Amino acid sequence: MSYEYELTILMPCLNEAETLETCIKKAQTFLRENNVNGEVLIADNGSTDGSREIAVKAGARVVPIAQRGYGAALIGGCEAAKGEYVIMGLSLIHISEPTRRTPISYAVFCLKKKKKQPPQSHLHY
Repeated sequence: MSYEYELTILMPCLNEAETLETCIKKAQTFLRENNVNGEVLIADNGSTDGSREIAVKAGARVVPIAQRGYGAALIGGCEAAKGEYVIMGLSLIHISEPTRRTPISYAVFCLKKKKKQPPQSHLHY
């Protein structure tokens, strides 16, 4: 089986307009700085706050997931991924102080579409 990309960074999304663009940009920076042929994929679970439009404008690919739920978004996103490997990232904001918001986009787990191990250098960011 042939894949269009080496890696898909998958972000499930439901009304994440406030943080989505920053998280997409961080994922794109990771791909670029590590010379990884990859895509940023947003699995949108029915956002009504403009998240889809923000994601497209930021350069991510968006796939609509009709069935509601975090698990459904992950499954649908994995099925739509064009990468040999899929890393799930979060498009959330972490509030560490009342006035300080820090966007986070980080790898939570890697799903192997094949049985070989992903290159370790791609899992550090």
